[in-house]
Amino acid sequence: GNVINPDDIIRDYGADTLRMYEMFMGPLQDSKPWNTKNIEGVKRFIDRIWRLYTESGKIKDEENKNLEKIYHQTVKKVTADFEELAFNTAISQMMVFVNAVMKEEVFPTFYAKEFLKLLCPIIPFMTEEIWQQVFSGEDSISLEKWPTYDEEKTKETLAEIAVQVNSKIVARMNVDTTASQEDVIALVKANETVASLIAGKSVVKEIYVPGRIVNIICK
Repeated sequence: GNVINPDDIIRDYGADTLRMYEMFMGPLQDSKPWNTKNIEGVKRFIDRIWRLYTESGKIKDEENKNLEKIYHQTVKKVTADFEELAFNTAISQMMVFVNAVMKEEVFPTFYAKEFLKLLCPIIPFMTEEIWQQVFSGEDSISLEKWPTYDEEKTKETLAEIAVQVNSKIVARMNVDTTASQEDVIALVKANETVASLIAGKSVVKEIYVPGRIVNIICK
């Protein structure tokens, strides 16, 4: 009476749900307590993926720069995690990606196909069904090449910097670390607090330490 019958779980939730839940419980080498209630959350996530691909209407042959970084970060992390058998953290990253997609109006077809390939080892039955139904795959998705990523596109480009006026911190702002000094300082000067403090004054010096601080000296 102390054994969970997998046939019962498959009957109630499906084989994909059982498979993902076991991988999501924690590190592969650790002992984990079974909790049937927690499997319902995994089932909801899988159902969400199905609706995303078959009902949302978000998948379009268009670009969406908002998803570019999170897509490449997801491919990188899932690939590395699979190699280390860290399935639980790979699934966590997939959940982060799906949450990001759900906030957008466009899920580019290329990203949709490649993300489905990442999901395939975790939920092979549903991904195969989507591959055939939505993308009319001629061969099994399991025969497709593994997705690749661009290392440059995985890097964070936003950084919080301290904004000073006469060496006193007056604000904090998120800026693009790839932006030029002129663009960053212009953005800082447009800040409402900074603009009010330097209004009517003469700017003597503008100091920018990339990714850290902007200091506007005025009198």
